[in-house]
Amino acid sequence: MDKKLLAMLACPVCKGDLKLNEDRTELVCYQDAMAFPIREGIPVMLATEARTLSTDERLHKR
Repeated sequence: MDKKLLAMLACPVCKGDLKLNEDRTELVCYQDAMAFPIREGIPVMLATEARTLSTDERLHKR
């Protein structure tokens, strides 16, 4: 994902920072414990499409 685009994106729920998880191709908001998918190179920034982070993922921030 383009670093300039990543720098412009914010969590649609809390407006906080997002971290790129390249292993799972998603953008993660640790503040809200949500992971937004990236499909065909396009971030899907909808709360309804996000998955909830597991307890382990919350504790082991990347």
